[in-house]
Amino acid sequence: MNWIEALILGLVQGLTEFLPVSSSGHLEIGKALLQIEARDNLTFSIVVHGATVLSILVVFFNDLKKLLTESLTFRYNESSSYLLKIILSMVPVAIVGVFFKSEVEAFFTGNIVFVGSMLLITATLLTISFFIRRGSQKIGYLDAFIIGIAQAFAVLPGISRSGATITTALFLGKKREEAARFSFLMVILPIIAANFLDLLGKEPASSEGVGWFPLLVGFIAAFVSGLIACRWMLSIVRKGKLLYFGIYCLVVGTIAIIFGSI
Repeated sequence: MNWIEALILGLVQGLTEFLPVSSSGHLEIGKALLQIEARDNLTFSIVVHGATVLSILVVFFNDLKKLLTESLTFRYNESSSYLLKIILSMVPVAIVGVFFKSEVEAFFTGNIVFVGSMLLITATLLTISFFIRRGSQKIGYLDAFIIGIAQAFAVLPGISRSGATITTALFLGKKREEAARFSFLMVILPIIAANFLDLLGKEPASSEGVGWFPLLVGFIAAFVSGLIACRWMLSIVRKGKLLYFGIYCLVVGTIAIIFGSI
């Protein structure tokens, strides 16, 4: 993999990880169109996903600091309760990741007709969010688990994780800002865990073939684009403009289906 391919994949990873357009779906389409197989490289995958996690940590540094500091007092308070809700939300995707990993991986075969179909589902979800009335409720434990189920479905390429989780939270009557905040914080450990499982499940030889410069370019591209996309997404949710991304997913999904059917 050269540095230009690393730059493209890093930008795609960083932008689509947070915007409600499905990062996995776009990477599958990208591989099909550009014939770039380096995305499957273990080292590169860990590096760019690590970069997107780092961008979340930067954006939500104060929130995470408060959550961890107040939770470490080992007293039940607002922060410890919120942390428990985040942990509860990770249960569904953890079950899928541990027990159905091979079944999920079967969908990542470059079948862009399937990806396009899933993007149409994402488009529907984002369109629905436009018509949901503004909520005022805080996220409860049952809400957290239901949002976690939405995240579990988003392991399919083409289903946007942020789109599915935020729309679900809005449907449950939650505040827009709270929906976006919870959606981003709940994904930190699953991303780290997914990469750890990949590290355990693949041979060391699969990490060969990428030099330090492409890795550096990919990391910087994913981090900077992820930082921008994360902040941008928070503003988009507050303004209730997810419909525009719904239109985008509708167009891209339709094109993918047509292209894959030819």
